[in-house]
Amino acid sequence: MADTEKPPLRPEGLQPRKKGLTRRQKQRLSRGVQYAVFVAAVAAFAVAADWGRLRNQFAQSDIAERMFPDVITLALKNTVLYTVTGFTVGLVLGMVIALMRLSSVGPYRWLAGIYIEIFRGLPALLIFIFIGVAVPLAFPGTEIVGGTYGQVALALGLVAAAYMAETIRAGIQAVPRGQMEAARSLGFSPARAMVSVIIPQAFRIILPPLTNELVLLFKDSSLVLFLGVTLEERELSKFGRDLASQTANSTPILVAGLCYLLITIPLGLVVRRMEAKAQEAVK
Repeated sequence: MADTEKPPLRPEGLQPRKKGLTRRQKQRLSRGVQYAVFVAAVAAFAVAADWGRLRNQFAQSDIAERMFPDVITLALKNTVLYTVTGFTVGLVLGMVIALMRLSSVGPYRWLAGIYIEIFRGLPALLIFIFIGVAVPLAFPGTEIVGGTYGQVALALGLVAAAYMAETIRAGIQAVPRGQMEAARSLGFSPARAMVSVIIPQAFRIILPPLTNELVLLFKDSSLVLFLGVTLEERELSKFGRDLASQTANSTPILVAGLCYLLITIPLGLVVRRMEAKAQEAVK
């Protein structure tokens, strides 16, 4: 029986090309389709929207001019003040809770865990209502230091502390264990080593997420309206809503939103810059 001839093997570099698109071509085609869908959606929105009615309701220049300078000197100032005081209270309380969470004493860990679970699970609105209604009922005749500013700082701080505590705890645990051992070998007590060596390094790690928390608190400060603020204590949302009711127009709401963006967008850029620096340091 004659042997059947086998086709000669092709060198590896001369294998026949597979038909169809390459992976890179498929990726380019997919991106092109996505861009085309996005452009089509934007164009459809631009064509379908009634820009005249939107302009009349949200872009009345005479109403916007009436908001200045109070929207900056009063509303924005109060918003920043509420945010900074709430962030300060939350940072201090969060640091205490984080150290309790890491403590070797069982009751400290349990109390910290209960606090974190409760205040992370409750909406911030309920915390504001509790501070404004439940506390005066539970302790008649007592007032929180600072009036409305103190109430807002406490409410925002209680909410922020639960999130900051977990962030701080994660930052402390991210510091290499050898740092504590090196500090102890130099004669530092555990408490001094934590304060002087571990916590400063942890804060360099957690600075971006803490800044994100500041942005969130800046927006949560709008809940101050549930505390019954006076005209001089209004923040951006309350200020814009009051003027919108008076003028029967939504332009004040838009201006208030732009004022929020004046703070949140730069803070967001700072966060991304810090995250980029942290990634470069790791590399």
